[in-house]
Amino acid sequence: MRAEVQNNVDAIAKSVALLKRRIDWETAPHRLEEFNAMIEDPTLWDDPERAQQLMRDRQALMDGIEGIEALERDTSDNVEMIEMGEMEDDAEIVTEAERGIAKLVETAAEKELEALLDGEADGNDTFLEINSGAGGTESCDWANMLARMYVRWAEKRGYTVELQSRTPGEEVGIKSASYKISGKNAYGWLKSESGVHRLVRISPYDSAARRHTSFSSVWVYPVVDDNIEIEVNPSDIRIDTYRSSGAGGQHVNTTDSAVRITHEPTGIVVTSSEKSQHQNRDIAMKALKSRLYQMELDRRNAEINAAHEAKGDAGWGNQIRSYVLQPYQMVKDLRTGFETSDTQGILDGNIDGLMASVLASNASGKSRADMDEG
Repeated sequence: MRAEVQNNVDAIAKSVALLKRRIDWETAPHRLEEFNAMIEDPTLWDDPERAQQLMRDRQALMDGIEGIEALERDTSDNVEMIEMGEMEDDAEIVTEAERGIAKLVETAAEKELEALLDGEADGNDTFLEINSGAGGTESCDWANMLARMYVRWAEKRGYTVELQSRTPGEEVGIKSASYKISGKNAYGWLKSESGVHRLVRISPYDSAARRHTSFSSVWVYPVVDDNIEIEVNPSDIRIDTYRSSGAGGQHVNTTDSAVRITHEPTGIVVTSSEKSQHQNRDIAMKALKSRLYQMELDRRNAEINAAHEAKGDAGWGNQIRSYVLQPYQMVKDLRTGFETSDTQGILDGNIDGLMASVLASNASGKSRADMDEG
């Protein structure tokens, strides 16, 4: 077996060893048996939220076990094919198996990155907020492009996307939008997106075809589940209701159903504009608790705190990523140096590489200053 292929096999073995440590491989089968016993309890769904969490935990463990077993099995099969091909002098079999191992290296690296999502809230669903910044019409259009990018990314991963609130721009795009994104490790993946995103392009709204720079900010925070207790003092909040209207026509909803909650000590404001006022209160309170929890995470985690402090206003000097469409094509993460010329792919939601670069950088302990020096 060629040295390059052996190196790939060794790399897969290292990834597998790390993955086994992450899920505590020795106890994993026993824990899975316990999960299986619990889901057979007829009273499990008396508490739907607890049941859903248990099912998610069980599925995560199953995915971890099956992923490791598949890596080991597929690596072994390809190594056997190479040995057989070399014995029979069949170059085609050898080449095919070597390609298989090269692909497994990529798969193992992806799973290794996912294994880094072991923070307290990484496995949770997430709220995603997008706000247009400096640049007027241009920034509203840019905010809308970002919303489309994240929705497409989430849908490709099989996540559920729920629009919580949306404020349209005066001419085009959006001033702001808030989404709830539900799925395995949704917060863990998206948390790296918090910050200011800068767009450079020839404006489609400028008759002189001049190049414009626009900014929009993204804020990501986890959905708080029952495992995380957040107390909100009723005297600290102000609840306002306001009129929420539908799409138009004779059946326009003109009741005061939309809800805005302001947390006085922190100045946090959350809104929800579904049809039911009761539902809106529940959604807004959950969003508020999630925001307060994110603040607590920031206090505990100096790295996350620094990232949020650096975010600042949506304008010059605070961006985490640049998207340049003219005069050349380039998307670059300013924290890690990761860049790609596939701007259309990025805007279509293919942003895993950008996210992975931040995860890997955080895992290696490199700060933004370190990356700049490098």
